Amino acid sequence: MRNLIIIISSVIIIIGCSCARQNRVYENGYVVKTGDPAPDFVINEAGGKSYRLSDLKGKVVMLQFTASWCSVCRTEMPFIEKEIWQEKKGSDLFVIGIDRDEPAETVLKFQKEIAVTYPLALDPGADIFGLFALKDAGVTRNVVIDRNGRIIFLTRLFDPEEFSQMKKVIFAQLESK
Repeated sequence: MRNLIIIISSVIIIIGCSCARQNRVYENGYVVKTGDPAPDFVINEAGGKSYRLSDLKGKVVMLQFTASWCSVCRTEMPFIEKEIWQEKKGSDLFVIGIDRDEPAETVLKFQKEIAVTYPLALDPGADIFGLFALKDAGVTRNVVIDRNGRIIFLTRLFDPEEFSQMKKVIFAQLESK
């Protein structure tokens, strides 16, 4: 009987610790923080190409969480296109928009309307989004990942000052090998 109580207590403690880790929420609804390894997932571009985030190791990666119905995203995306993607796309930078819970046809139409050339990927059920933030948190956010797969910068909404800081972090990462 004593052994049974010890086993049950141990299981409860393990489950409790595991749940507590999974339920950590940081600033702006993020469930990750700078310094954390980026969760790995499959990227399915709206155009049909598929790969894993981990396949991009060695590159500086910017994940831009977006949706066609998001007015802030529509404001931010031309700045990403012009000031980050167009300026550094021939380097070791990889920018990808992760479109929240919309079909490929909508995402491709959105990409054309907003005139961005960096790839947009599908996120049905917001499962990728949920690896980085609470699923009910606002969509406009960027996650910058260094060459080793660690998160180095997080944004929420579009603030020109924060955007400028993010650019500096990205450009500094690209200059360092």
